[in-house]
Amino acid sequence: MELRHLRYFVTVAEELNFTKAAERLHMAQPPLSTQIKDLENQLGIKLFERSKRHVALTQAGERFLERATRILQDVESARLEAQRFSKGELGELRIGFASSLPYSLMLPKLLFTFQSEHPQVKLQLSELFSNQQLQALADGLLDVGLVRYNGGTLPNDVEVEELGRDSLRLVVNVNHPLAAEESVRFAQLKEESFITFPEGVGSGLPALLQKLAQKAKFTPNIVQQAKEATTQIGLVAAGLGVALLPAPLECIQLPRVRYLPIVDKDAYYTLSAAYRKSDKSPLTLGFLKVLRQLHTDSGGHA
Repeated sequence: MELRHLRYFVTVAEELNFTKAAERLHMAQPPLSTQIKDLENQLGIKLFERSKRHVALTQAGERFLERATRILQDVESARLEAQRFSKGELGELRIGFASSLPYSLMLPKLLFTFQSEHPQVKLQLSELFSNQQLQALADGLLDVGLVRYNGGTLPNDVEVEELGRDSLRLVVNVNHPLAAEESVRFAQLKEESFITFPEGVGSGLPALLQKLAQKAKFTPNIVQQAKEATTQIGLVAAGLGVALLPAPLECIQLPRVRYLPIVDKDAYYTLSAAYRKSDKSPLTLGFLKVLRQLHTDSGGHA
């Protein structure tokens, strides 16, 4: 039995007229009658009662019609689902993101835009440090990573594409001598006590702090470490030091804290998309297409 036999049978059952059914199927009536007889022979049952003026389903035919109709509907549903999946309109996409991104304009707008255009795609989101995202991509555990990448060795098959740059801010206590300034230069920070992320957690900020300090000809005095940016801001509010964080985090307005722009040209934090070069999935490619369009529309700002 083939699917065409089921289509022929259902059409005849709907029309109860072999001539009209043949017209719907764009075939001659005699071959259609032959196909129905072949189906009956394969099933070993009689599906239709026939006379010169009348065609009717047998009881067995009525029962078979119910199942045949469901089978054809399932086949059509499977066809449409496969087509939608091949176009990137269906499935699950695993996305990693750095902890500072929910505070930026990029991530909320990206997720809203993609979900609006792909409502049937399920997004599985994971907040991870950038190095964790890169490794998860290499291990096949993520499809796309939104990372803070300022250089370094990448895992095999992982590509990083810059999307934008966030300016850095110096977070100071309101009683700090620099709190009254409109902006600062890194060279002014030689005597400061810094609060930053622990080395090795995956944030690129400790390395960026060292790089900016080196250009300003000093070694930063790190007095506190915290894995969460919000914790660092709280420690600044307590007067325990200053912190270096991306500009989107200045929306966290704790009492007794100020955010100062840094005028040094290298005082920025890069936002990049990371993905496997070998991944040709329509879902991944569709997500990257939306991401690149938003990047173009934003003029390169994160």
